[in-house]
Amino acid sequence: MASALHGEQVIPIEDKDDLLRITPLGAGREVGRSCIVLQYKGKTIMLDCGLHAGHEGINSLPFIDMVEPETVDLLLVTHFHIDHAAAVPYYLEKTPFRGRTFMTRPTKGVFRWLATDYIRVTNSSNSDSSALYTEAELISAHAKIEEIDVHQQVEVNGIKFTAYNAGHVLGAAMFLIEIAGVKILYTGDYSREEDRHLIPAENPGVTVDVLITESTYGLHNHEPRADRERSFTKQVRDVVRRRGNCLLPVTALGRTQELLLILEEYWSRNVNDLDNVPIYFISALGKTGTRLYQKYVMDMSQRIQRQLSRTGRNPFDFRYIKTRTGLSEVPDAGPCVVLATPGMLQSGVSRQLLERWAPRPENGLIITGYSVEGTIAREINNSMEEIQALKGGKIPLRMMVSNISFSAHVDGAQNCAFIDEIRAPVVILVHGEENTMMRLRANLVDKYKGSNYELAVHAPRRGEAVELHFR
Repeated sequence: MASALHGEQVIPIEDKDDLLRITPLGAGREVGRSCIVLQYKGKTIMLDCGLHAGHEGINSLPFIDMVEPETVDLLLVTHFHIDHAAAVPYYLEKTPFRGRTFMTRPTKGVFRWLATDYIRVTNSSNSDSSALYTEAELISAHAKIEEIDVHQQVEVNGIKFTAYNAGHVLGAAMFLIEIAGVKILYTGDYSREEDRHLIPAENPGVTVDVLITESTYGLHNHEPRADRERSFTKQVRDVVRRRGNCLLPVTALGRTQELLLILEEYWSRNVNDLDNVPIYFISALGKTGTRLYQKYVMDMSQRIQRQLSRTGRNPFDFRYIKTRTGLSEVPDAGPCVVLATPGMLQSGVSRQLLERWAPRPENGLIITGYSVEGTIAREINNSMEEIQALKGGKIPLRMMVSNISFSAHVDGAQNCAFIDEIRAPVVILVHGEENTMMRLRANLVDKYKGSNYELAVHAPRRGEAVELHFR
């Protein structure tokens, strides 16, 4: 194998049929609207098709018009998050795409409800944009999606692909794709960290020619998991002890369920002190999400399956957490803990509570995941002192603000270790902000310079192709 773009060296291409083109239509030096296209030997595969949380309407889509939809053989979706999957119904129903679409069984089960919530939230927001597809179009698209099991190999039109555990959220998968003997591993979002309910990402254990990996955290390393949990529960407890309200902005499904398990366990251990402090999970999908997680327990880690076997009670059948669909069902008086959507605080219940609670210093805001550039969650992380109210005017931000990340993405050390394990001669970085990604790229190039592991590292911009020649 030889790379057509290896540092400054350009290797002549003898036969364009031997050219592998990898193009991020989204998530190229950005986080959001993940969509990576592979083209090789006359085959075209699209990996993920998501929307950008910091944009609206058509502007939130990947650059899907760069590739003719009728030429795409396969659409493989790694997991159900909006930035990886929410454009799928648009692509299936509003373009000439006639290929096949695959997700794991839990991803397909959860995706339907998250996309429904996207339609509801977008159409009810204060913006001028409406959802990119209707409920009827979502139902039609959902029926076309095929399921794949973890470790199952499928072959379509000469393209072989296998799903592996990615550890990011319930049902998340990496995809190993093989075309004419060339193997490409796409991680999607992945985590190798042990938690309460997910199986960590796994190494497929095969020779890989090209690794396409997320780079969300670049070189940043997470604190040890136990330290983060202690800090998180202590800060929540400190807020409610001073009679404040604690806001945790979250997505409806994903890391939220891990936070619910942490809080449930902590409340059960400290019931004498905290029994009178309610925890609310406010989401239109809250009850549906809980039922889905109860349904898919056997797709989760051995740890949570043992808990179910030992207690006879489903771990997602919570005693201390009250699920509500709207803000009207939550009392005004505190103290309380509220997990509310959306996670980026752009609109919805989490934004309403932020505006209501921000002026009072006894209240607390804990941001527990990655904050996308262009969102108010990111601005608050950057130490803003007042909030622009949705209905106009400014609101002082006096509440305690903290960031304790339970984002299920690999950190710098974990990502570098995985790259070293896979030892693909070509690594392509996606799903990271430009400065973060370029620092990681420089580190990898420097790390392996002069070693017996020859590594070409690419960090393409959105719409920029990486071209590789295989002989």
